[in-house]
Amino acid sequence: MEQYTNFAKVYDLFMDNVPYDKWVEQIRDILHKENIFDGLICDLGCGTGAITERLANIGYDMIGIDNSYDMLDIAMEKKYASGNDILYLCQDMREFELYGTVRAIISRCDSLNYIRELSELKEVFAWVNNYLDPNGLFIFDMNTVYKYQNILRDNTFAEVREQASFIWENTYDIDKRINEYDLNLFIKLEDDNYKRFEERHVQKAYTFDEILSAIDSSNMVLEKYMDADTYGDISENTERILFVAREKGK
Repeated sequence: MEQYTNFAKVYDLFMDNVPYDKWVEQIRDILHKENIFDGLICDLGCGTGAITERLANIGYDMIGIDNSYDMLDIAMEKKYASGNDILYLCQDMREFELYGTVRAIISRCDSLNYIRELSELKEVFAWVNNYLDPNGLFIFDMNTVYKYQNILRDNTFAEVREQASFIWENTYDIDKRINEYDLNLFIKLEDDNYKRFEERHVQKAYTFDEILSAIDSSNMVLEKYMDADTYGDISENTERILFVAREKGK
């Protein structure tokens, strides 16, 4: 089963509790402290363009990259509605290509946890470094081992809305640190009937040291990190970590 195909149709509906505005304010503050007030920014794993659009609205020239045509279809609809001049590319982040370098690359909402091998994560980071301007920034978040092992683990989640409902059956392999969830979607059709769709999503839980090793191997340097939810210091209960790395040579 492919990821983010049928789910793309209702992704924004079920993600309406994600604090995108808060995340974008934080990204903006980090960029402004580096005197990055405009210019090219790449959103890696952009999904339906929720963050891409918001950054375009505050003056950045945006490129959005995702490997799901269905998610990008929704992003393109938003682009046409807003009139923002955003370039969307359907590419695998493990081998993405840009036409030149950019001032910053961002990747939020645990997109990088979909990379399931450390060697491949290092490849992604190497490409990021390759396409950053000198001293450019890589701003990204990742879910923690704690979140997969203690919050998601072997649980079932469900949500019911008028337009759609879902059942999320989660399993987590502690030894392999692989998280899988089977998503059963029930989407309302024009005739008011509901159609069932299935998707399977697989993510990897990386340790803090593994993430540091990926940054180091790419020749970037870690500038700062924080709890992505509280913006304070990380703790043993942190569920998502926000990292800021800097390009320091190719």
